[in-house]
This record gives sequence, structure tokens and C-alpha cells, in this order.
Amino acid sequence: YDLEQKVGNRFLVDLNITTELGCVADEDAVEKAVDYLTVYEIVERTMQRTQRTIEAAAANIIEAIKEEFSEIESIECTVSKIAPPLGGKIDRVSVTLEG
Repeated sequence: YDLEQKVGNRFLVDLNITTELGCVADEDAVEKAVDYLTVYEIVERTMQRTQRTIEAAAANIIEAIKEEFSEIESIECTVSKIAPPLGGKIDRVSVTLEG
């Protein structure tokens, strides 16, 4: 909504990442694991951009993470808008995309 474009809103992002573990678990090799700090930074950067739909935000998050980590097989991304201005008391609305 136009008002939200001016004043903003609060969002919650949940990710489920599927990747081949390989030797990460056996060797306890953190350097071979997906760097979740980098994942967080990608999500933060993507959510700071102006996007008119939560669908676009989820798609952009999936694309950016997959560009950074070729070893990721799939990502399920849920973006929720907290307390959307829909005229009633609604905790959140969400969209989930998989890529």
C-alpha cells in the first residue's frame, strides 16, 4: 500500500536451506559449511531494498543466496508482514516460495 511505502513495515523472514552435508558434519568443518552470517547479511540487504510485494522479497532472497552459495540445493523462504494494515487485528500475512 502507498502508506506502507512511506512509513515502512516490519517483516519476519524464515529460511529452510537444503544442501549436501558432505564432510561438514563428519569433520566438524565450519569452513565447509554454509556461512549463516553471510546468509543473514544477504537477507538484511535484500529486505532494505524497496519491494512492493512480499512475493518479490522472497524471490529476491532466494536468488541472492543461491548466487552466493552454489552448493545449496534448495531454499524455502517465508516472508511475513507483521501487523499488516488490513482493517482488522491480524498478526501477520505470509508468503512462502521455494527455489
